[in-house]
Amino acid sequence: MNTMTYRGYIARVEYDNEDRIFVSHLAGIRDIVGFHGTSVNELESAFQEAVDH
Repeated sequence: MNTMTYRGYIARVEYDNEDRIFVSHLAGIRDIVGFHGTSVNELESAFQEAVDH
């Protein structure tokens, strides 16, 4: 499993072969925050938006 980091937050990244998208959730927080993207750049933008929001 791969991870991404942004502003001290960590996200676990998986690839969904069926839907052909990257799926991710923030790790180490009490809420469930998920996001996805069809490319690494799209996933990274969604991650940053989720953290900033």
